[in-house]
Amino acid sequence: MTVVVVSQAWTREGEEHARVYIELSGEFGRFFRDHPGYRGRQLVRGVEDPTHFTHLRFFDSVDSYEECTRAAGYQDHLMAMYKHLRPYDSYPREYLEVVLNEPGHA
Repeated sequence: MTVVVVSQAWTREGEEHARVYIELSGEFGRFFRDHPGYRGRQLVRGVEDPTHFTHLRFFDSVDSYEECTRAAGYQDHLMAMYKHLRPYDSYPREYLEVVLNEPGHA
């Protein structure tokens, strides 16, 4: 089974916030890359609303993902990313199960 951890984010207005958020998201990968159960990730950006980002993280299990979130420095890195986001009440994530995976997806 593969699970996808999905989170949504909206950056503050201005391309500078989006650029820094993308850079920090790239650096965020260090918490996942060598972790058993990690299968990859994607960060996608809205075409109609370029402040809207969706982060997709692929793991063997929810437990495997949650282990990554307990790594030293993980929460500090999140806080650095949050500085470039619009304030909202929570930063929810959703766990989804991959039920169809056709080859050739981008």
